[in-house]
Amino acid sequence: MRVILMTGKGGVGKTSVAAATGLRCAELGYRTLVLSTDPAHSLADSFDLELGHEPKEVVKNLWGAELDALMELEGNWGAVKKYITEVLQARGLDGVQAEELAILPGMDEIFGLVRMKRHYDEGEYDVLIIDSAPTGTALRLLSLPEVGGWYMRRFYKPLQSMSATLRPLFEPFFKPITGFSLPTNEVMDAPYEFYQQIEELEKVLTDNIQTSVRLVTNPEKMVIKESLRAHAYLSLYNVSTDLVIANRIIPEEVDDPFFQRWKENQSIYKKEIHDNFHPLPVKEVPLFSEEMCGLAALERLKDTLYKDEDPSKVYYAENTIRVVKKDGYYSLELYLPGIPKDQIKLNKTGDELNVRIGNHRRNLVLPQALAALQPSGAKIEEDYLKIKFASAN
Repeated sequence: MRVILMTGKGGVGKTSVAAATGLRCAELGYRTLVLSTDPAHSLADSFDLELGHEPKEVVKNLWGAELDALMELEGNWGAVKKYITEVLQARGLDGVQAEELAILPGMDEIFGLVRMKRHYDEGEYDVLIIDSAPTGTALRLLSLPEVGGWYMRRFYKPLQSMSATLRPLFEPFFKPITGFSLPTNEVMDAPYEFYQQIEELEKVLTDNIQTSVRLVTNPEKMVIKESLRAHAYLSLYNVSTDLVIANRIIPEEVDDPFFQRWKENQSIYKKEIHDNFHPLPVKEVPLFSEEMCGLAALERLKDTLYKDEDPSKVYYAENTIRVVKKDGYYSLELYLPGIPKDQIKLNKTGDELNVRIGNHRRNLVLPQALAALQPSGAKIEEDYLKIKFASAN
């Protein structure tokens, strides 16, 4: 299955681009699903029809769906929700408050990943297009396999084993004192089962032949800055970007004096987009005279974007992480375009290397050849962070 994730700053037009890409894939005969994981769904508005949690046919070979996190929670997290509700009620909260608080922050992001994994396993579609949340939320979603794995390895697995051992001993005394039971095996197993699914999905997300991110941006200073940061953070998580779409460019034929300053600024920012994202290919899309709503408008966008192309192809196979052996030492190289060295923090613990940029962190489990070595220097060269590893002796 080909997986394409559309992301970008809120309001740049990524939903329209995702819908138009789905139309073109369906036109080429691919069974295509466009799935919105954005909590503020607009995919149904883009197609101008009703969509729900389950896929609904839009046109031949094309289906659309909008993720309902509550429905996913009931289907996959019911035992945990019931237990958390029991605990909160025992602490004095009423039923409604307890049930609401049992839905932990970030659950919609986790269920977005689980839903992607389910469609991938079922193999019912040839192309899965994810209309993801705005950039910041999407990046948190992509970081979940890394961050979740770190917590699971260090905290959850030991806690799970301890709970299974102690529950039969303490349960007879626990509930009379606290008002709620110790968690059952079903409750304790659910988070780890989620983690296992997400860990498997990470292999799909980091396969740059199968999965690509497409950044939708506008020729505006703040939007470009966020897109560049997103590109660097995606590389940090070893997720490949294969295309940048510069949307809403004022056409040359617009000669109204009111737009002259806008056109001059856009001309500068268009060059910045091409220069700063090089060697990624960039597609330019004009600002249309009508709203991108309904199949007729999306058909026009589809033709402008792709013409006779197959949008399921990989436009650029980006190599975001590599290990190189040269001159008797190893170099771990991470593609981090546009990130100054002074914003990067490195720390090695055991066989893991922690890389932190701002509030984004990745824990890299090092290959065996590097695990016994220590970082002995790092530099930024040609947009790669090159970390030299040498013997501790």
